[in-house]
Amino acid sequence: MVTFIILLVLLAIIGFVILTYNRLIAQIETVRNNQKQIDIQLDRRFKVFESLINVVKKYMDYEKTTLKDVVALRNQAQQAHQSGDEKTRIEAENKISDIASHLNIVFEQYPDLKANQNCLQLQEEIVSTENKLAYAKQSYNDSIETYNADKKSFPANLIVSAFPSKLDFDFPYWQLSQDKVAQQESYTVQL
Repeated sequence: MVTFIILLVLLAIIGFVILTYNRLIAQIETVRNNQKQIDIQLDRRFKVFESLINVVKKYMDYEKTTLKDVVALRNQAQQAHQSGDEKTRIEAENKISDIASHLNIVFEQYPDLKANQNCLQLQEEIVSTENKLAYAKQSYNDSIETYNADKKSFPANLIVSAFPSKLDFDFPYWQLSQDKVAQQESYTVQL
């Protein structure tokens, strides 16, 4: 009888370890999938920028600088992504978001461009893409929060320490720039 109880306790412990291990692996894969969703939106944003700049070329010289900046930042982000430097990648992508947020100011200076249907559609695409990107970043950050909270909790932290190469990862967060935070905090409704 005692042997049976010990065997049951042992099976329960092994079962708990397996379930916790699998749950943490699923959370890691969720973080990685959310990161891929960000990549999809970043690629989409770059393609929309290229299209917009082609439409804008006939109206102004500003696009040359914008295009050069976006291409340089995109290349920097791609190189950082390939080398695994997520911090540099995040910084470069956030700078591209800043460029996108300033495009409406430029359009105000060119009435013909502002009225161009293709340009208006591309502006809508940029706004839509930035919104989708913000959502993807939030999902990514949320999945990191869930994973970090779970891996640090007891007794899951014991299982993480037993399998550090498989379960212990430090994923970088995507964060809003300080300008974006200040802009959101000072937002007022215009009537």
